[in-house]
Formats: sequence, structure tokens, C-alpha cells
Amino acid sequence: MIEIADIFKKHGSSYLSKYSAGMLPSHIKAFDDILKCRTPIMGGKVYYCPDCKRYQYSYHSCGNRNCPKCQNDKADLWLEKNNNLLLPVNHFMITFTLPKELRSFARSNQKLFYNLLFKCSSKSIEKLSADPKYIGGKPGMIGILHTWSRTLVYHPHVHYIVTGGGISEDKSKWNKSRSNFLLPVKALSVIFRAKFRDALRKANPIIYDAIPSSVWSISWVVNSIPVGRGKKALKYLAQYVFRIAIPIGTGSNNRIISLKNGVVIFKYKNSKTKLWEIMELEVEEFIRRFLQHVLPSGFVKVRYYGLFAVKNRTLLAEIRDVLGCGYNGKKLLPKTNKPKVFKCPVCKKEMVVVIVIPRPSRRFNKAPPKMNSSFDNQIFNRCA
Repeated sequence: MIEIADIFKKHGSSYLSKYSAGMLPSHIKAFDDILKCRTPIMGGKVYYCPDCKRYQYSYHSCGNRNCPKCQNDKADLWLEKNNNLLLPVNHFMITFTLPKELRSFARSNQKLFYNLLFKCSSKSIEKLSADPKYIGGKPGMIGILHTWSRTLVYHPHVHYIVTGGGISEDKSKWNKSRSNFLLPVKALSVIFRAKFRDALRKANPIIYDAIPSSVWSISWVVNSIPVGRGKKALKYLAQYVFRIAIPIGTGSNNRIISLKNGVVIFKYKNSKTKLWEIMELEVEEFIRRFLQHVLPSGFVKVRYYGLFAVKNRTLLAEIRDVLGCGYNGKKLLPKTNKPKVFKCPVCKKEMVVVIVIPRPSRRFNKAPPKMNSSFDNQIFNRCA
């Protein structure tokens, strides 16, 4: 199986020698982290099975949110942590997409445009939801930013999971939406476009003046689909939260078919035909497309609005009472994640940690300290 790290290892030096001077620090960091992830330079732990007398070495992960290897376990942890948001109602996925005419501006001003994308789309949902003709209340929303299409081209959009209904203004009643319809997407599109136009003009008049005026008269794409109730809806969202530009196994690297003669061949599902198709890209173009989806350092790509906003968690508990869930505030606290158990590959019993080799110091870019004792070296050699 070809991994992103394999492509970086084989062609990364050439790519960096040509383009590193113009690369963003966040791109270089992601590149470096993916190369080092789960390799000896990251350090790790040595596990021992008392029954089989067997040692097993496990390298540390890099933890970078753009690394395919580091996303597999995060969806389950996120689901457990956010289980307290579940409501026994229908949910919908609403997606807002920036028009292609704005994408070059967004690429050059990422934090500005991504923040406006979140702000204006969430406000559009809230505005229309407040209308008694549709819901007449405040819904709960979780938004996730994505910047890619299935062929890795730049395509910024935000997905929302939205509750099928909302709490009334006096907080005494839950106003339920229809089972297969939440809000009219054409109206959402018009409101979203107007809010984005006004917000951009206020935030940066220079950029606003550089944008063709025709952008503000074309249709902006907004989609809405029902995604089920409660936990089913949250699971649906989880697959979006930790997805990366070229999705691994049950999540990404299996989409990459081959790397040969400087060409990456990968598969993608055509959004119109729903059929798998093949794409070939020169390796430098593949790396460029992958790295352009690395978000600015520290940027929050998952955001909570309406009833799901942190400030409304107490209100959310009250809504559970309105809906007859019977949950109290204590039950709304996230569960404590238990340490991951490492099991022996032979007898399947729990192994114990006998040696810990710390991660490298990111501050000074140092490798893990060398093992001093002959015992440590002996064990490490048996596991390597």
C-alpha cells in the first residue's frame, strides 16, 4: 500500500529544494511530521507480554491533523466526547460552498475567508430557522471546514449537522421540522451570499473592491440532506471531522493505487455518477494539491453554534427535559478516555510497558535521547 509518507520520502527532497522558499510554515511542518510519524526518530514504547515472553515496539505518532496515520482512532474519541450533544430528533447535513470566482482570493487570505465562511453560513441557518414558517426556534449546529474536492483541487466548503428543529424563543417548546425538509436552500443561498458580501466589505474593503461585482449576483451553492436521528447523525458527521484531503483504510491511503515513474495514480468517486474513476498526477502536482489543504496553524476547523455552542450547554440540558430525555447536567459531561490497551499479537493478552523512549523535542528539533543501558539496547534490538 502506497502512503503519503512514501511519496514524501521518495520525492520530498526534490520538491522542497524547488519550492520550500515559498512554502508556508504550516505546510513545512505537516510535511516534516508526516515523514517522521511512527518512525524511530519519534521515539516510542517497548511492551512486554509476561505470558509469551515477547517484546513489541510501538513508535509514537506525530499527531498532526493532516497526517493520514493519525486520524484512524480520533473519530471514535470525538464521538465519545460529543455524545452529550445528542438529541432524539432528526438531523440534517447542510453544506455551503464558496463560488469558484472567490477561490483565488480565499487561497491568498485563508483565515479571513474561512472565518467569514463559518460566520456567514451559521448566521444564515440561524436567521432562517428563526422564521416561524420553517422552525421558529434556535437549532443546534456543528460545522466542519473542508477545502478539497475529490480530485484534491481547491474547493472550500463547510458542512453542518443541524438539528431538525429548535427551541422556541421562550425556551418552553421544541419546534420540530419536517422529517425530510429543514430549510429552503435557495433562500439560504441568497442570505449567505448577502451576509458574506457585507461582512467582506466591512472586514477588508481592498479585497472586496478587487472582486468582480458579478460574484454577488450569481447563485451560490447550498445543499441540504437528511442524515438520521441522534447517534446516527453524529457518526455521519464524524467521518467528515477527521477526513483529510486524500482519505486511509477505512478513512485514506488505500485510494492511492501506485507511485511509478514520477506519477501518482489514485482513485476517486465521481460525485455525479457515484462511480469510481482513476486520476493520474505528476508527483509534484500531487504534493502541491495535498499541501494546499493544510490549514493555517491554530485554525479551528470544527465549530459549535446555536444550541451546541459551549455557552448554551446548560440550555441544552433543559431542552433534554423538554424532549423527555431525562438527562441531567452531570450526564452531559464527556466521558474520560481510558488509556489504549496494547495487546499481545500472539496470545491477545494485555502487554505492559517496560521502556518509554520520549518524543523528540519540537522546540529544539532534537531526536529522542539515546538509550544508555545495555538492557535497553538489547530489548530495542529485539523489537526493531
